[in-house]
Amino acid sequence: MIAVRSVEHGEQVLSERRLPCPDCDRPLRAYGHGRVRTVRGPGESSLTVTPRRARCPGCGRTHVLLPAALQPRRADTSEVIGIALAARARGSGARRIAAALGRPVSTVKAWLRGADAGHADRLHQQGMAAAAVIDAQLMPASQPTRLGDALNLLAGAALALRARLGLSDPPWTLIAFLAGGRLLPVLRT
Repeated sequence: MIAVRSVEHGEQVLSERRLPCPDCDRPLRAYGHGRVRTVRGPGESSLTVTPRRARCPGCGRTHVLLPAALQPRRADTSEVIGIALAARARGSGARRIAAALGRPVSTVKAWLRGADAGHADRLHQQGMAAAAVIDAQLMPASQPTRLGDALNLLAGAALALRARLGLSDPPWTLIAFLAGGRLLPVLRT
């Protein structure tokens, strides 16, 4: 899985042969499409996407280009999951978050378990790396939790990226993109 800003962005970088294989660095080529995915957005909204697949001519591996608005193996958009993680970083509990988002408590609890200290550290490292490339002067205010620090850093980098490149992507989509498409660890099935 390779995170791209959007389906259109994925198509563009593939057609320009600017997307390297994560395994061997050769430029990927279009290779059909993945399965259609419909995920829940905020409130009653939903998002349906058919992600592009790509194949490396060097090593032969195939990859799905997943838009950053979606999370791998999750039924909710990055925005919904991001809102839940931000609420947790502010101290809200799973039941309150689930009620606010209209999601089952068990789903929200699973998200929050996934956002443990180790994953928050990974998000923080990705935020630091993104901030160093986008704006070396970026240093958001410290937050009471490691998860809060990580999300704040990623949000600052996403807003700086929007301003610098004039992007119109939603903030949580850019935050998820900078987090490598993984606001939560990937579920193993």
